[in-house]
Amino acid sequence: MAQTQQEDKINLGGKKFIMWIFIFTSFMLFAALTSGFIVYSGGSGHGLNITLPSSFRYSTIALVISSITLFMASRAAKRLDYDKQQRFLWVTISLGVAFLILQVYGWYTLAYKMHIYLVDPNATRSFVYVMTFLHLLHIIGGIIWLISTLNGSIKRIPQVQNLYRMEMTSIFWHFLDIIWIYLYVFLLLNQ
Repeated sequence: MAQTQQEDKINLGGKKFIMWIFIFTSFMLFAALTSGFIVYSGGSGHGLNITLPSSFRYSTIALVISSITLFMASRAAKRLDYDKQQRFLWVTISLGVAFLILQVYGWYTLAYKMHIYLVDPNATRSFVYVMTFLHLLHIIGGIIWLISTLNGSIKRIPQVQNLYRMEMTSIFWHFLDIIWIYLYVFLLLNQ
């Protein structure tokens, strides 16, 4: 049994390295987008000249709370409290879905209430759609990962694998939280 757990830890190490490469690549993508925004808006003299939809603020709150609930799920997993782990994972998934809905509502507000579209004469406004859409794709991946982690907890997979899933999910989800806060503050400062 101890030998199997040690082999699992060794086999999972490579997957963790791939996760860090993916996170670094995603970070560079968002850094490139914000740099492109700065270069374009500085060179063209176009700012956003909009007020961000309030749903973006609420989605930020939902995402920050989801990171707290995911932390609580990780703590419960370390204590072998599967019921608490599952409850906190359900809450985290729900908050992730709420984030998704609020973001889509933000696009609705931009397009139909503020008449700001993806294809806009002021291309800096297009950056809002592109950055938030790419982040939303990452959120969808994170929700799928959360569901997989929850499924493993429900099936009572071996503790080494359960903790590994929690760790990988937490790394990715907290990264998404940090990236969103960065994007949101960046957009606020440039509105």
